[in-house]
Amino acid sequence: MSFADLLPGLVAAVSFSIADILLKVVFASGMDVLSLASLRGVLVVAFFAIWLRLAPAPRQHTSRERLIALGIGLGFSVTMFGLLQSVALLPVSIAILAYFVYPLLTGLAGAATGVDRVGWRALLAALVAFIGLGLMLGFHLEDLAPLGLASAFIAAIARVITLLLTRAYLFRADARLTTWYSMVPSTAVYLIALSSVGTWHQPESAAGWLAFVGVSITTTLSTLMIYISTNRIGPFRTALIMNLEPLLTTLFSMALLGETLSPIQGMGAGLMITALVAFQMLRVR
Repeated sequence: MSFADLLPGLVAAVSFSIADILLKVVFASGMDVLSLASLRGVLVVAFFAIWLRLAPAPRQHTSRERLIALGIGLGFSVTMFGLLQSVALLPVSIAILAYFVYPLLTGLAGAATGVDRVGWRALLAALVAFIGLGLMLGFHLEDLAPLGLASAFIAAIARVITLLLTRAYLFRADARLTTWYSMVPSTAVYLIALSSVGTWHQPESAAGWLAFVGVSITTTLSTLMIYISTNRIGPFRTALIMNLEPLLTTLFSMALLGETLSPIQGMGAGLMITALVAFQMLRVR
């Protein structure tokens, strides 16, 4: 396997990490979570519509696959809103690390439902990862917004459900088309909620708008690179590479946002990321 094969996954991880940091700038400029999710959703839907028109999917979804993908979109709306809300309320490193319990939960839920199989060594790695998460959160839990933590965990649970449904029913479907069908209802949910609230909050500074444009570009680029990486090296190796995101986000947040982790929190974060990689490598596929 050459570096060129790994490059799309690396670009995706770095792009998502940059997006995580830019989100803080967007929120600091006055844009709220619902406004950001709505406008970003419209842009992503437009991007995939153009992409699919220029390069049509080799196989269209069946009616059943289309309905499932549309349903997954409702779960995706919960995932994205919860993740954005957690980043708005928590230090970005804590929000992303808390959200990244989803690969563990996906494997465990997959084993419980028969979609996946997990050996005892993978279960041990999962336990170590949860211990790392506990170390990271437990010693400063009183300083963290409960709603932010709840949003991260709800986003992770919704992500688990959508991943299991995708793996069980859409593993032969074109990923771009599935993304398109998923983004349409999730964006519709955001727009309906935004119209119900009746309040639009846009960035109040040029830096905020630039950060929003950066978020839109980096998240769309990441989606594209994950699709390319999955085609080149497969979903398993792509998932392993994506574990760089919480690590890079933590480093970027410390360097660019001035966030800090105590020694025990840093040890917990390192333990969690290491155990997460081990869990994914030890899963019996």
